[in-house]
Amino acid sequence: MNEALIRSLTPSVLTVLVRRGADFAAAEDAVQDALVEAVRVWPADPPRDAKGWLITVAWRKFLDTTRSDTARRRREDLVDEEPAPGSTPAADDTLQLYFLCAHPSLTPSSAVALTLRAVGGLTTRQIAQAYLVPEATMAQRISRAKRTVSSVRFDQPGDVATVLRVLYLVFNEGYSGDVDLAAEAIRLTRQLASAIDHPEVAGLLALMLLHHARRAARTAPDGSLVPLAEQDRGRWDTPSIAEGVVILQAALARDRLGEFQAQAAIAALHADAPTAEETDWVQIVEWYDELARLTDSPVVRLNRAVAVGEADGPRAGLAALAALDDTVPRHTAVSAYLHERDGDLPTAARLYAEAAHEAPNLAERDHLTRQAARLNARGGG
Repeated sequence: MNEALIRSLTPSVLTVLVRRGADFAAAEDAVQDALVEAVRVWPADPPRDAKGWLITVAWRKFLDTTRSDTARRRREDLVDEEPAPGSTPAADDTLQLYFLCAHPSLTPSSAVALTLRAVGGLTTRQIAQAYLVPEATMAQRISRAKRTVSSVRFDQPGDVATVLRVLYLVFNEGYSGDVDLAAEAIRLTRQLASAIDHPEVAGLLALMLLHHARRAARTAPDGSLVPLAEQDRGRWDTPSIAEGVVILQAALARDRLGEFQAQAAIAALHADAPTAEETDWVQIVEWYDELARLTDSPVVRLNRAVAVGEADGPRAGLAALAALDDTVPRHTAVSAYLHERDGDLPTAARLYAEAAHEAPNLAERDHLTRQAARLNARGGG
């Protein structure tokens, strides 16, 4: 059975069942039962209308599970509504499912898991492996999420911003286990972009493509992190960069700037520079100004301090950094970098060591530790 076909049809079938009165959890179970039946039947007798077959079988599975004395009258009504045999319209009706899975009533982690399950078509085991948690834990998380959205009507979905935030969270998980979540996020965002004409959806897709294009150059053969300035730009994926830039330009031309478009513009300026020394840091600072205005995020202002240090010199960067709360994540690492650029190697070495203790993951900790050791070897501390 074609896995890509099943992935493309599953959200639509689930959407049809929910629209016809099934609660989300029961509908999702019925769709999974229909997929199992498809695995059994299709190799010997493939249907001419795969989507119509799945809808019919899933609906019957749903009815089978709802039979009871108290539900008989409602079941008879549902039978009357059963889709007629024949071809099914090919319209993409998965959009509402995105919004339902990213409903504000869910926590971010639950929304991500439910989106991967219902829209992405990943199994519970795959999602659990990607997030490095036991399958039973992920199953409980998804079940709770399904119960939560089962009480939400389809005319009360989440908003675009929530959907995009969920997709962004999926992308930032990167790769772990046997599921490439960055690639999965790009696939889902492409699907959303084909269904909704929104500049921020395009902005997020452009941002993902531009960041993902540098993936091969981000780590050395030993798995250590390679900073942007030291990456081999010949290993960047130029077709993805070109596609991202085209998508971004079309979005910006609509003059409805949002945070993902601004982030993508910064990524595009990095991608456009033939070398790190030729990076247009002045423009990048300007885009960070726009991004700070849109988000008022301390993390954005932290990144802006780095850009100011590149554009106007490390002391200007340190002055921008001094205006920020030193509890902002990676504040110490940025301070170490700017002090090194300013020639204060003892302070930089000390700060790199402190930042290593604060690092959120092993790869970043090892990188910062090596930076401290490098400066100490040069007599920095």
